[in-house]
Amino acid sequence: MKRLKNFLFLLAAAPVVAFAAGPTVPLDKAPINLSDQDSLQRGARMFVNYCLNCHSASVMRYSRLQDLGLTEEQIKDNLLFATEKPGEPMHVAMRHAEGKAWFGATPPDLSVIARSRGADWLYTYLRGFYRDDTRATGWNNTVFDKVGMPHVMWDLQGEMVPVYKKDGEHEVIERLELAKPGSVSLAEYDAMVGDLVNYLQWMGEPAQNQRKQLGVIVLLFLGVFFVVAYYLKKEFWKDIH
Repeated sequence: MKRLKNFLFLLAAAPVVAFAAGPTVPLDKAPINLSDQDSLQRGARMFVNYCLNCHSASVMRYSRLQDLGLTEEQIKDNLLFATEKPGEPMHVAMRHAEGKAWFGATPPDLSVIARSRGADWLYTYLRGFYRDDTRATGWNNTVFDKVGMPHVMWDLQGEMVPVYKKDGEHEVIERLELAKPGSVSLAEYDAMVGDLVNYLQWMGEPAQNQRKQLGVIVLLFLGVFFVVAYYLKKEFWKDIH
């Protein structure tokens, strides 16, 4: 009985512990719009060019990008670098052991990373890299402290440096400032990251727009059927009442 009580206590306390272990960095709102095909196409291009070098998306096939309005020929010409067949999954050539040796951990598969981390977390994370000479890669992150991943899009954003403030006896990062400009402005970089996160959100469940539309249709049907069923019930039971 005592063990059962302890188990029930831990079960009840689990949500509190999970909440306490949540992120302390305020997250920026990601500009998610899964109906914006132009944004999703730009995000797919960003994913292939900057993410697919190290990260795979093993449950996503290149051919599924046709759902974004791309033709098979466009996929072959612009997005198909790691394989020759559009029907192949988005794998990478880098082996897990190599990734662990280079980065300290195997780069995770990104198929459902948006469902795991959340779009706001990804949007803030990809804009939160800053120069840190104490790290082996030369980079750190405001959202993921001591991250093993280097800033692969630094040529776009430029080099950010932290500005600290006093928080009691400790110094914490107040904001990031641009020390060395990249090839695009910060506003343009934020828009590009927004497109990438939008695509990652779509990739986590490509059929979610259809699922939501089907859900609305089902609810409308149930609403109409409820009215019909109500009047049928009244008609069937009118002689009894």
